[in-house]
Amino acid sequence: MIEVNNLTFSYPKNSTPTVKGINFNIGKGEIFGFLGPSGSGKSTTQKILYKLLPNYQGNISIKGQDLKSWSKEFYQFIGVSFELPNHYLKLSAVENLRFFSSFYQNPIDSFEELLEKVGLKEDANKRVANFSKGMKMRLNFIRSFMHDPDILFLDEPTAGLDPVNARIIKDIILDLKSKGKTIFITTHSMYDADELCDRVALIINGNIKAIDQPETLKLKHGKNIVEVQVEGQNEVLSYELNHIGQNQDFLNLLANNNIRTIHSKEASLEDVFIKITGESLV
Repeated sequence: MIEVNNLTFSYPKNSTPTVKGINFNIGKGEIFGFLGPSGSGKSTTQKILYKLLPNYQGNISIKGQDLKSWSKEFYQFIGVSFELPNHYLKLSAVENLRFFSSFYQNPIDSFEELLEKVGLKEDANKRVANFSKGMKMRLNFIRSFMHDPDILFLDEPTAGLDPVNARIIKDIILDLKSKGKTIFITTHSMYDADELCDRVALIINGNIKAIDQPETLKLKHGKNIVEVQVEGQNEVLSYELNHIGQNQDFLNLLANNNIRTIHSKEASLEDVFIKITGESLV
């Protein structure tokens, strides 16, 4: 659905490119994530892909067509959820949705149903000026998929949300994937990337350092050991994971002790990011 080759972009009066010759592709029905800290080039890349920043170098193809050759019809096929909410504050939630839906060819069946999905049904007729930031973010999110687009660009979709509402948003994203939507997420949350993404690109200072499945990255860069803690002991015991079924010391430990905890030393995505890039996600 999306192919990007040697993409480079510089903002005016900025001598150093923000995006530096990156390459990636996103398949149909895939959730693809850019994982990186603020200022790494994540949002800039998305803005280029939905034609907000036109003066780039490189080649981009979306749905098999060169991005520069797409007409305004392009916006019928994509949905965007910006990092910061942008609504008409004097209008109510449903009035905002009705206005933005008028831009699209596909009719919207039920604004109330959309608002109910994100817990805003009871606030449908309230002015958005009276919404909290989290409520505005959820309204922002609805706008990205209300016209049934093929491709979604989500910039920090759970930023500013409490755990309950973040869970609602993530469940909707997974439901959209199950319906065949292609979803490009930017985030600095390793938890969101790990839970949602089929593949992630680790990006820092405009460069992509690695692209792979989250699980593959964690296994590749984690320690190949098992750590065990038994009741009554503070010491954590370590065993090589390879051929652990033939490790008699480990088997004796299991047979003769009450085990408090046991787990493999899988790296987190944040561990992987720091190891590969030398930078943190903050």
